[in-house]
Order: sequence, then C-alpha cells, then structure tokens
Amino acid sequence: MDDNKPDPTDLPGENDQETPSAGAPAGEEDFARMFAASLQTTGEGQVIHGKIIKVLKDFVAVDINKKSEGMLPLEDIPEEERGALNPGDPIEVMTEGYDATLGSIRLSRSKVMKIRVWDDLQKAFDDGVPVQGAIVAKVKGGYTVDIGVKAFLPGSQVDLRPVRDTDPVIGISGKFKILKFSRKKANVVVSRRAFMEEERDAQRSGLLDHIKEGDVVEARVKNITDYGVFMDLGGLDGLMHVTDMSYGKVGHPSDLCKVGELYKVRVIRFDRERGRISLGLKQTKPDPWLDLDEKYQPGMRVQGKVTNTTKYGAFIEIEEGVEGLLHISEMSWSKRLKDPSEVMKAGDAVEVVVLKVDKANKKISLGYRQLLSNPWDELRTRHPEGSILEGVVKNVADFGVFVDVGEDIDGLVHVSDLSWNTRVKNPSELFKKGDHVRAKVLKIDPEAQKFSLGIKQLAEDPWAGIEKRFRKGDIVTGKVTRVADFGAFVEIADGVEGLVHVSEISREKIESPAAVLKVGDEVGAVVLGVDRSSKKVSLSIRGHADELDRKNMESYLGKQKQGDTPNENIGALGEALLAKFKANGEQNP
Repeated sequence: MDDNKPDPTDLPGENDQETPSAGAPAGEEDFARMFAASLQTTGEGQVIHGKIIKVLKDFVAVDINKKSEGMLPLEDIPEEERGALNPGDPIEVMTEGYDATLGSIRLSRSKVMKIRVWDDLQKAFDDGVPVQGAIVAKVKGGYTVDIGVKAFLPGSQVDLRPVRDTDPVIGISGKFKILKFSRKKANVVVSRRAFMEEERDAQRSGLLDHIKEGDVVEARVKNITDYGVFMDLGGLDGLMHVTDMSYGKVGHPSDLCKVGELYKVRVIRFDRERGRISLGLKQTKPDPWLDLDEKYQPGMRVQGKVTNTTKYGAFIEIEEGVEGLLHISEMSWSKRLKDPSEVMKAGDAVEVVVLKVDKANKKISLGYRQLLSNPWDELRTRHPEGSILEGVVKNVADFGVFVDVGEDIDGLVHVSDLSWNTRVKNPSELFKKGDHVRAKVLKIDPEAQKFSLGIKQLAEDPWAGIEKRFRKGDIVTGKVTRVADFGAFVEIADGVEGLVHVSEISREKIESPAAVLKVGDEVGAVVLGVDRSSKKVSLSIRGHADELDRKNMESYLGKQKQGDTPNENIGALGEALLAKFKANGEQNP
C-alpha cells in the first residue's frame, strides 16, 4: 500500500455510525460522496486551525475537525519548521479542494502564511512601524526588497546620501518603512532612507542631551577630504581636522583613515546651537612631547624613519608624533655633501644620535655622522700640525686654494699664505685645478672642520729677525715696487717691503708720489722704524737726502780745517749749516 495515500481505516471520522457497517466494504463512490459532502461543509480556501495526526514521507495528515482529514504536502511547509512537526501539534492550514489522487482534501500551509504576512504588513503600514527585509535585485528605477512579499524600493530611498555604485547595495538587509500599501493590487513601496532618518533623528536627540566636550566616543568615517574627515557619531556628524589626527605630520587624511572604519575619538568642541562637533584622534593619546626630555638624553642612540628630506637636512620620526631634524651638517664629516638625498631618502629606517632636546619649542636635533668614524681624528694623526704633505688642487677661489688631502677633506691655503714675496691678488694667477702642490699643515680644527695649510711657510720667513737686520737710522737702498696716493713701497730685502710716506719723499711739497717716483726706481732711504708684529718698515727718502747733505758738509768742513789758507767766513757759514742738518735729523729721525 502506498504510504502517501491515506488508509480510510486509519482515518476515522467524527461520527462512526455514518461510516459503512462492518462486513460491508465501502466502494469508491461512497468515499467520493463522503469527501464531497465534507468539502461542502469545509469550504475551499477556508483557513482552519487543525491538529497533526501523523507525519508521513511526503505529507502530513491533519485533523481539520470534519468528517474527513486533509493532507498537507511537506514541501509546502518551511524547511525550518519540518523538523519540529509532531502528532498532536496545532497547525494552521487552508483547504484547497479534494485531490482524487490522494483520496483526501489537499491543504496548504504557505497560503496561510502569505495571508498572515499581508496582515502583518497592513498593520505595520497602519501603525507606521518598520519591517525587516533584504534587497534582492536591481530593477528599473530602484530595487526589489523581500519583506515576506516582493516590495519596490526606489533608488532615491536606499540611503541618506545618493548611491552611485549599485552593486554593493544588493544583499543589504535591515529595516524598511512602508510608504505605499495596496493589498488588493499586491503593491508595496518601501524606503530604507525614511527608517534611517528616523533612527538618526532619535539618536541625534539623545546625543545632544548627553554628549559634552571631553567625552571619548565612537565614530565611523563617512567622508574624507583634503582638510579632514567627516565622522558619524550615530545620528550626529562631526569633523576631525587633519591637525587633530596625529601629533606627527599627516600628508593626507586618507593615510590614517578609511571610509567605514570605526574609531574612538575625543569631543574637542561642541556648539549645541549650531549642532557642530569637532573631534580629535590624537587627543585620545598623551602628548609625546610632555616627557620627551626625560625619555631622550643627548648622546642617546635611537631608531627612526625618514619622513622627508629638504636641502638643509632630513626629518626623522623617532616615535609617533615626534620628529627630529637631522641637519645636513650632521650627516657627514665631509663638507662635500650637497644634498641629504645622497645619504638617505624618505622611508629609510636609520639609526641616529640625539644631540639636543628643546621641549618648549618641540624641537629635537639629531646627528648621523657621530655614528661614523671621524676622519678628522685620523687626519690629525697622519698629518700633525707642522708636517708637510702633498695634494691636488681641487678648487681655486678668490680667497685661496683648496687642496684634496684625502678622506673627503679639503685643506685651505689662504691667499695670505701663498707667498712671502709676491702680493697675490688672485690665486688663479699662480695655481689651477689639478696642480700638485706641497704645503705645510698650519692648523687642524675638527670642531669647525677647518684644515689650514700654507705654501709660503715651506720657505724661511723673511721677516724673521727683521729688527736686527734693519735698525732705526740705518741707510738702505731698494727698488720701488708700488706707488700709491699715500706713498711708495720699496723692496729693501727679498720679501720685505718698506713704506715711504708721501711726506717723506721730498723736502719740497709734492702733489702726488707718482710725480716723483715710478715702479723700478732705485732709491735710498733712512729707516724710521720697524714693526715686526704688523710686518711694517717705515722709510724716508727725504731723510736719506738730508743725511747725505750732512755727511757732505762734514767732509767739506773737515777739508777746510786742514787747508793752508782757511776762509773764516766760509768756515762760520759751514758750521751754521751743519748745525741746521743736525737739527733736522733730530726732528726727522
């Protein structure tokens, strides 16, 4: 016997005497008449509260309180309810008519549920209560939403803001407000936006009553701009300015935040009248500069990351919100470094040394060369002061000559240290780039990174012992080397020049030294004074002439005294002139 076809002997009616008597088997016509009569009393499409009699393989036998029982297909029952079906359990069904194949009345559970869905939707629409649903498909002008029945969601009612990308919308589930409802036409129009607006207004009202400055709240990123991030606090929008995102530098707000992410932020300012809220992410953390001078001491080695390089140095982040400046002068011992990018670039992880911490101005100075071997120490060992070295001319400037001495260090021969004898106006007159030179180490200053050399010091200083070589009153001869408005320079020894002031050139007043002297003239002069420290010798041509006259007069007078016939008058005149020369000599030593 088929398990899916009910056995009349297993399904007794309410009144046993109306069934055929024992021993008189009922024919199919009798059963048909019985079911027809039962169907007339039951009514097709009637909702009945029945009771489960038995759960079969594909059907459920249900007592519908009539002379005949109904058969409910299992496939018409929601899958989640099938496992909980037991004999005796109440169940609500709808009659669909007599099924000759089953030999019983066919029942429906899904039709009852649809009726109840429409009843619930009608009530929700009347009461203005939102319903649960899910967006299942894109249609013209909007979307299809499953709320138990198919409803239409206009595209403008999806979210609080216009939605450009439709793909992420499919699958969204949540609450929907019913805007239009027609049970007769099976037409339902819903809105997700209307529900979200009500929720936002309710949340906003609650937030306005309770939120205050200083509170730490949760907020979700809604939009990102160049100047900051707009965040949703749950009905209220707040702005987190880029300067309030981190204690460090922020290139762009999108570097720290992403749309949709949730953050704990602090309420910095709250304008209740205008409903404006300023938020801060960095304010949820302690200011790293407060105890910076305690954490970082000069000389301490720290790890950092290069955030930016400029022409004058590199900025190194040693912890979140703390950047120090590594000046270009602290990147290398060599002064040849022209650009910090030659040593490091943005993104590099580096080790640096703390040089100075200025907590008040939030500045920290860093060093890199301190971690490298100091070539100046090695240079001092290899080339002590007073030693002689050889090098190549790297550059020639107006003020001197740079000589490559190795280790990326250049020594400077100042223009004043090029020659004892020649007054050098421009070093390029004597040297050019690439020349090999010998020089004497004059001074090494590692702190100032100066390496002073001298070329003239390879020869003896002509001014050494000048006081003994030329004394006051000595007669000297020399050549005029230069003529100026204030006098003339005369070379009286190799590398030694003396100055004849314009007042000491002639006994007579002259308008210009050039009117009397020219370069190359051989002249005699009297030494008026010697200054070794400033390397100056004062000369007098006029004094030399007076001295010659005095000597000539003394010689003449001497001859007169030895003569046979002295002339008394000439002798007296000579004595007078001699006295005058001596007087002039004392006035002009």
